Amino acid sequence: MLYFIHCEDKPDHLNVRIENRTAHVDYIKTFHLLAAGPTLADDEETMNGSVIIIDLPHAAALQDFLTNDPYAKAGLFQNVTTRPWKKVIFQDIT
Repeated sequence: MLYFIHCEDKPDHLNVRIENRTAHVDYIKTFHLLAAGPTLADDEETMNGSVIIIDLPHAAALQDFLTNDPYAKAGLFQNVTTRPWKKVIFQDIT
């Protein structure tokens, strides 16, 4: 099952994001991802959250993924929203 994950950082926690970024990226790379990357503030540069679309077998695996994310362990997120997601159209624009 594909899951859409949207995480919003706590205000004034950019330093937590930066300090844990390498561990977070290394962690999520061990999973089957469709897409992943930070959301940006209005200046289009400052990271302020995350979007991940990940393939996991069930909701319990999703919860395990979220709990063990280094960003979550560091207390970065103010809010995390998840939804099952169905891929209909995908174009690689890179």
